[in-house]
Amino acid sequence: MLDLLVVNQLNAYYGSAQVIFDMDLQLQRGEVVALMGRNGAGKSTTLKAIMGLLAGTQGKVELMGADVSAWPSYQRARAGLGYVPEDRRVFSDLTVLENLETGRQTARFWPDGRVAPCWSVDALLTLFPNLAERANQAAGKMSGGEQQMLTIARSLMGNPYLLLLDEPSEGVAPVIVEQMVAMILQLKQQGVSVLLSEQNLHFAALLADRVYVLDRGHIFYTGSMQNLMQEKEILREHLSL
Repeated sequence: MLDLLVVNQLNAYYGSAQVIFDMDLQLQRGEVVALMGRNGAGKSTTLKAIMGLLAGTQGKVELMGADVSAWPSYQRARAGLGYVPEDRRVFSDLTVLENLETGRQTARFWPDGRVAPCWSVDALLTLFPNLAERANQAAGKMSGGEQQMLTIARSLMGNPYLLLLDEPSEGVAPVIVEQMVAMILQLKQQGVSVLLSEQNLHFAALLADRVYVLDRGHIFYTGSMQNLMQEKEILREHLSL
């Protein structure tokens, strides 16, 4: 299997305050991995650091074998790293179709020469029926869940190898959550990797192959999602269950 993302000794800071400590993690092609933990555990900060959005970051980040540690975030995006923030940053005055066009990038290829998953507007409107119904509507007039879908779809227009998803199920109606589960499973089948920051254990359990449990910026536990579900003490102490 191809190690799509390799993170070694990642440290992240907000000013002088250290938030992430010596983090190591890996993702393989077509794998869904969950970052889990309580509020303040460092999940969102980890995704921002991997994306190059934090000035105070140390350590090594490799994408498709290339060291991108010193690259700015836009260059990481061009290299195939997609990022969907928690706060649903859509262009509110643009329509759904116009939002999608802002994310368009060219097709990508795997190291063996095969074409990586490539998304068109039509394919994304099929994947997200709610967006198809509102294709010509201003994004700012949609619900929060629909805006979350649009943000994900816009990221997919960049044909990423790896998608960083920050709390996609938070504050979203159950019917939208179900559609997101189906969408992420379809991405996985097509070979796209997903690193998911999530507090909703049920949501993560439906999707993730492996899990990293974070506690105050440290990786406390790593293993398969199946094994985590048997760790009652960890679930109770670190995931409030």
